[in-house]
Amino acid sequence: MMQLKEKNKSPNFKLPSTDNTIFELNKIKNKNIILYFYPKDDTPGCTIESKDFSKLNNLINKNNAIVLGISKDSIESHLKFKKKYKLKFNLLSDEKLSVIKKYGVWGKKTFLGKKYMGIIRTTFLINSKGKIHKIWSNVRVKDHAKEVFDEVKKI
Repeated sequence: MMQLKEKNKSPNFKLPSTDNTIFELNKIKNKNIILYFYPKDDTPGCTIESKDFSKLNNLINKNNAIVLGISKDSIESHLKFKKKYKLKFNLLSDEKLSVIKKYGVWGKKTFLGKKYMGIIRTTFLINSKGKIHKIWSNVRVKDHAKEVFDEVKKI
């Protein structure tokens, strides 16, 4: 699995989105993109992270950026999650793990002493030229959205 690095071109992908379209990364021009990969809809950490991004969404948009969440949950699950917390941005569904693997965020995790494969909470900030500006891996959700937003303001 290729490990993406800062300054790399971000790999293109197409995934179904909660706005009923197929989202394609390369179609977004001249905007910064916050792509956050999270393990599961409506679980404690993912909910905090998503709500924090949602709270900052208007400011993020004003800074020429958009937020997208990606997990392997179905669109149906995403729609429920989005509605429940009134999330202001779209979620993308990667049930086949194709983008999750392409971005190198599928890996071994340990929970309560059990090892299993899952999504490693990671955020990519992609600049308006389609290059990876910054990567946060093994994200701690507390204050994460704010940290990402502060970075967006610097681009």
